[in-house]
Amino acid sequence: MKIYIQSVHFDADKKLLDYITHKVEKTKRFFENINKVNVYLRLEKDSHNENKSVEIKLNLLSHKIFAKIHSSKFETATDLVMEKIINQVKKQKEKIQNKAA
Repeated sequence: MKIYIQSVHFDADKKLLDYITHKVEKTKRFFENINKVNVYLRLEKDSHNENKSVEIKLNLLSHKIFAKIHSSKFETATDLVMEKIINQVKKQKEKIQNKAA
């Protein structure tokens, strides 16, 4: 699985990149056939505190999964978006298993 992390409008530090990579790699436990993961970190120009955005695009063999979350911290947004991604991966795996049965 290849993980690409892109920070938009800022430079992410190594600690944040390592945190995100560690979280994304956990998806292997739920589904092994993940080809590529694109993570986009954005600083939005909003007046409220939740101006940090994390988007994840996950490419499976025949399906793409997407989730996006806004939060006040990148770490919190990463945790929340990963919950969404893992739920979607589990559903997709069930669909594939049901078709095979």
